[in-house]
Amino acid sequence: MDARPDAADDPPAVTELADRIRVPPARLRRTTDPLGLGFASTADIEPIAGIIGQDDAVEALRFGLSTDAQGHNIFVRGLTSSGRMSLVRELLEDIQPWCPLSADQCYVHDFARPEQPMLITLPRGSGRAFGEAVEELLRFMRDDLQEAVESDALKAQRSRMEQDLRMRMESITRPFDEELRQNQLAVVTLNIGDTQQPAIMPLIDGQPAPPDRFELLRQQGRIDEPTAASIRERIEHYAERLAELHQELFDLQREHRDAVRRLHADELRRVLERVTRGIAQRFATPRVETFLRNVVDDLVSRVANAHGQVQIPADLYRVNVLHSITEPGCPILIETRPSLTNLLGTIERDFPRQGPPSSPDHLQIRAGSLLRANGGFLILDAHDLLSEPGAWRGLVRTLRSGRLQIAPPEVVFFSSHAGVKPEPIDVNVKVILVGDTQLHYMLDALDPDFPHLFKVLADFAPDIPRDPTGEHRYAGVLARIAEERKLPHFTAGAVAALVEHGARIAGRADRLTSRFGRLVDIAHEAAYIARQGGRDRTNEQDVHDAIRRGRARADLPARRFRERITSGAIRVQTRGAEIGQVNGLAVVSAGPLTFGFPQRITASIGAGTDGAIDVEAQASLSGSIHTKGFAILAGLLRHLLPVDHPLAFRASLAFEQSYGGVDGDSASGAELCCLISALTRLPIRQDLAMTGAIDQKGHVQPIGAANEKIEGFYDVCSATGLTGTQGVILPRANADELMLRREVARACEEGRFHVYAVETVHEALELFLGRPAGQLDANCAYPDGTVLALAVRRARDYWDMVSQGPAPRGDGGPSEDDRITAKLQ
Repeated sequence: MDARPDAADDPPAVTELADRIRVPPARLRRTTDPLGLGFASTADIEPIAGIIGQDDAVEALRFGLSTDAQGHNIFVRGLTSSGRMSLVRELLEDIQPWCPLSADQCYVHDFARPEQPMLITLPRGSGRAFGEAVEELLRFMRDDLQEAVESDALKAQRSRMEQDLRMRMESITRPFDEELRQNQLAVVTLNIGDTQQPAIMPLIDGQPAPPDRFELLRQQGRIDEPTAASIRERIEHYAERLAELHQELFDLQREHRDAVRRLHADELRRVLERVTRGIAQRFATPRVETFLRNVVDDLVSRVANAHGQVQIPADLYRVNVLHSITEPGCPILIETRPSLTNLLGTIERDFPRQGPPSSPDHLQIRAGSLLRANGGFLILDAHDLLSEPGAWRGLVRTLRSGRLQIAPPEVVFFSSHAGVKPEPIDVNVKVILVGDTQLHYMLDALDPDFPHLFKVLADFAPDIPRDPTGEHRYAGVLARIAEERKLPHFTAGAVAALVEHGARIAGRADRLTSRFGRLVDIAHEAAYIARQGGRDRTNEQDVHDAIRRGRARADLPARRFRERITSGAIRVQTRGAEIGQVNGLAVVSAGPLTFGFPQRITASIGAGTDGAIDVEAQASLSGSIHTKGFAILAGLLRHLLPVDHPLAFRASLAFEQSYGGVDGDSASGAELCCLISALTRLPIRQDLAMTGAIDQKGHVQPIGAANEKIEGFYDVCSATGLTGTQGVILPRANADELMLRREVARACEEGRFHVYAVETVHEALELFLGRPAGQLDANCAYPDGTVLALAVRRARDYWDMVSQGPAPRGDGGPSEDDRITAKLQ
């Protein structure tokens, strides 16, 4: 190891710089005072539900849900918790958006085109009733048809039975009508559209009074309130009996149809037409009428041509109620497995070894989530959607056309079923995709349909401002979690500790993470610790213990790394100084946690024309960002060394004992300092580590995971022994965002560790090398004795050596490199 003075022996200018750029301990960790929160525990405050501090995103979501403009589907970006789909659903239920009343969809057999099942669209909520009505018709066919086919029609008997039926019906209705008349009521048949509906009305002056006339008389005072109430009570009472009477009448009619089931096929047609007429009137659409007419024609044809027992093809007549909504409100559906068939639906197949399939095609059609969410909202995870083959294109085709085409699975093994193609269904569904930023950019760049179909972006920020409002929102969320999950309430100190940790997760002292997944996990473990200790409140120490325990479970690789450093297996120095060697900083993720660690970077230099060589790139271990950072380093080197000749040296930079990929540009500042050390032969302090990207003008630019990198070097220094001079150099732009662990902040406050914030590489060079870096004067030259003056002279010597050729050297004589070094020193 090359000797150099300790930091305490640095020139006064360097010591002054160190004092000036040292980050004060108060700025290393921003604390929250529990007394300033204004409550003793979360039991004292109102719980807060939903997402907090995301007003812009919620407003965008509200707009996307409310508008019916074409293509205004929604991409929700930024939600990362495991329950994000349910969270979006809760937002929808809270917003209560308007949605159109979607129709019910049914498939029936098309007798004219058997290969194309007929689609019947019915008003909302009536599809299931239509299916039940047809089932009732099928039950009639099954129970009554056989006797009608096996016996001759006896008109006289039929006449007597009809007369008897009328008498029985009259015996039921006449007493009821008389009783109504005695109570000043009457049954009136109302025409509602194409249907008739019996209703009970009061008799006013001997005439039935409709509800509007009755209400007018009541408002005019001609009917007092007690009388009106009595009339309503009687109407309600007899309405129930009227329904029972109608049921009795229906039963009588069904018995009558049973008695005449042995009539000729024409008689059967008349009976069926009378039965189906009620269904056609109840579900008055042309397609229902066509379907029922075809059923009657088919059945009459079968009966007319039957020789012996008639087989009723019930499945052929049965209705496949594909989609029917009976509940009020907008359908909100989460599809957890958005495969092609789960989204669009499918046509299931059964392939018996012999004979035709057991069920007709239209009964094998199954609805997908796009149809089940029709008229409402479908929530999908974008990553899951894209991982399912064909699902994305199927969704895009449906949204683009507004029509859903249900088809069999792509692989059809039997050509006899390949032609089945149900009629497409008109759908109006709002799709909400939940994904991350990278996925959104990828879809926007690669799929031309995406920006036209997902025009609304609800962008949820990863953090919220750390202010009194944000802190109280944290407390409200914790209060809700405590109540919903039956946890001990959190004291003000525990809330303050979670607020501080929320800032650590956000990576900025002035922000709080809005992604509560990790905080909820910590809150659960802290509550567990409190219960284990027999406490009815979760306190601050419980939260700190939960954080510590969670970190301990995940930091085994980091502990092993520190152990290998202390044993010497991994060579990282935290004392002294070395030429061409510097401590960079890197991070590694372990689940939700990120750990920092020092990375030894070395540089070697000699005469040549190859310039700076990135060993990682040569070994194909360098990522694109690191490669760009290295190219910027080469540009900065030319900026710092304004010589009038080419830079005639070859230098190599390497991450030592690194056998995986290297990416990112946060080590480019440390690499530049290491290269300058190798060029000038000035030793670099090993008790300092650096993180920071650079530009071609020498500015040190901000990086990510600053807290974790500082803590990683602190942990290594602590394991090898703190000297009081060790510290980390980081970009000045990161200084206001620090939220270090309590023990690291305390070590800095006690002077056992230091954090320096630099704005340019000149300041970093000065700290590392113990002498002024130097600034160009009016003559474009550096002052003598400065680091960059030595670097310019060294570059000139290399140029002389390359341009003039090496000097003769006898055995045992000094090399050209040795002579240049001696000349500089």
